[in-house]
Amino acid sequence: MKHSTLFLTCFLLATSCNKYLDIVPDNIATIENAFTMRSNAEKYLFTCYRYLPAHASLSANPSFTAGDEFWFYNPFVGFSAPGWNIARGNQSIVAPYLNYWDGQSTPYIGIRDCNIFLENIHKVKDMDDFEKERWSAEVKFLKAYYHFWLLRMYGPIPITRENISIAAGVEEVKVKRAPVDDVVNYIVELLDEAAPSLPDEITNELTELGRITRPIALSVKALVLVTAASPLFNGNTDYTGFQNVDGQALFNTAYDEGKWTKAAIACREAIDLCHATGRKLYTFEQGISQFQLSEETKTQMSIRNSICERWNSEIIWGNSNSRAAAVQNNSTPPGLDPSNVANSSTLGNLAPPIKIAEQFYSKNGVPIQEDKTWNYSERFKLRTAGADEKYHLQAGYTTVQLHFDREQRFYASLAFDGGLWYGQGRLDDNNQWLIQNKLGQLQSRVSINRYSITGYWPKKLVNFENVVGTGNTYNVQQYPWPVIRLADLYLLYAEALNESEGPTAEAIQWIDLVRERAGLQGVADSWTNFSRQPGKFTTQAGMRDIIQQERLIELAFEGPRFWDLRRWKTAHIELNKPVTGWDIDQKENEGYYRERLLFKQTFLMRDYLWPIQENNLIVNKNLVQNPGW
Repeated sequence: MKHSTLFLTCFLLATSCNKYLDIVPDNIATIENAFTMRSNAEKYLFTCYRYLPAHASLSANPSFTAGDEFWFYNPFVGFSAPGWNIARGNQSIVAPYLNYWDGQSTPYIGIRDCNIFLENIHKVKDMDDFEKERWSAEVKFLKAYYHFWLLRMYGPIPITRENISIAAGVEEVKVKRAPVDDVVNYIVELLDEAAPSLPDEITNELTELGRITRPIALSVKALVLVTAASPLFNGNTDYTGFQNVDGQALFNTAYDEGKWTKAAIACREAIDLCHATGRKLYTFEQGISQFQLSEETKTQMSIRNSICERWNSEIIWGNSNSRAAAVQNNSTPPGLDPSNVANSSTLGNLAPPIKIAEQFYSKNGVPIQEDKTWNYSERFKLRTAGADEKYHLQAGYTTVQLHFDREQRFYASLAFDGGLWYGQGRLDDNNQWLIQNKLGQLQSRVSINRYSITGYWPKKLVNFENVVGTGNTYNVQQYPWPVIRLADLYLLYAEALNESEGPTAEAIQWIDLVRERAGLQGVADSWTNFSRQPGKFTTQAGMRDIIQQERLIELAFEGPRFWDLRRWKTAHIELNKPVTGWDIDQKENEGYYRERLLFKQTFLMRDYLWPIQENNLIVNKNLVQNPGW
């Protein structure tokens, strides 16, 4: 199968990224000359790609540091983390953090270059029409995605169908924001125009691996329509009266169930095409090895490698212009290899709070608060692991009840005191690395910038083939960041079906496929047999809760949580909960396993949308600020 990952790394590594992505080559003085030859036009095509958000960047992607999936010590010095100022309530209108509205790399600059490309590609003489149509389709997709990125952040935005002429008058450049529904319709229009001319898969991997394909376009369309149908944008009465200076309403505050129907149709079309082109949920194949792995480890590796294995069958769109190197360094605890404790290349700064650890299911596939066989009130009590836990916990090691009897995604996704870590040079699951995080132990604080403030690490994001080497080397197997994978699309479809038709058998079917890969029973069996709310899955509201938690678990640490909490309008609930971790400065179990308050997050209703920098409103009187700012 030919996978569609964004592998535009420096034009086959022939030049540096900045040089290869120049708009026009050296000695070409005008836009017209940039489109006289195919080779120059191709460089302009890649210029349009360069504005894709850095999905794997800890500094540029708000979903890493601006939400609540990760927390950090204060003051933080590990890497530039402007999003963490947002998470701590320090966003402002004077100089907004992660400001994608302005600046040299804003999507609006990308949209401008996309427009230039679309206006001029027909002039290229040494290209056939088929290739021009394909390249135009790619650029229309990029233009749509840039609008979508801004829509999720700012809500109503100016639509840039064409570039404003340099001869335009002062008033013509003072653009105004378009209503949310108009923005969504324009994005979908671009995607619909692009899709027919895009290839179903990449056939020339050597030169084209990573270019946009039709499955990517249809999957993004599904995501756009699910977002537009969600509570933030569909019938949100909190934005009653939010309008342009001319009185034009920017939000349609009347709920429209038909938006969910459109979203469901788009999801199914994307799924059918993905299946037809060979995409399927990834399962780990052990291959030739001297070690026979347990079923538990195989399941965990299916979960981990659905993210970390390059070009695997589940990835619909991977952005390999933004590859996971720093993410892995900051997800790997220090001192993982006891024989090489001095290695300082693994930082282990990304620290999931306790509430994230609690969101994973019990081994019975239901929330730990609901499982009638799981004592939630005693989750912080100490317990010693037995031999039957040997693939999850170190036998004879004392940790807390919270770490026992959990689903495989819990053990695949999180590392913690007393837990085991497969890979990184140890390929026998009977001899895994042991995580020990109490004061003075191998994974405890070793310097001012090498430790987890909560006592957890996102093991899921680390490729098991990475090796901590001698000296200060850490051999990282990079992978393209998974922007959309098939499990995400299945759960979007289940959500759209539940909202448009209720908790049907078909909606449950798509959730069960994801759960089966995680080693769990289906929704109906799990809730009927183990939940204190056995009929929960039979109601639309109950199924909504189940689908939302399933997404939070399956896609943990990949980014969707940040955007999902906003589109569901639950961020003001989740992001007002305290951020806590273990008392990592303690030596003994009784002291270490005390829940410690790290921060009291505050999320206001205004925080659902980014502020526009106030200077823009001074210069352009047609712009209005987002409510609350």
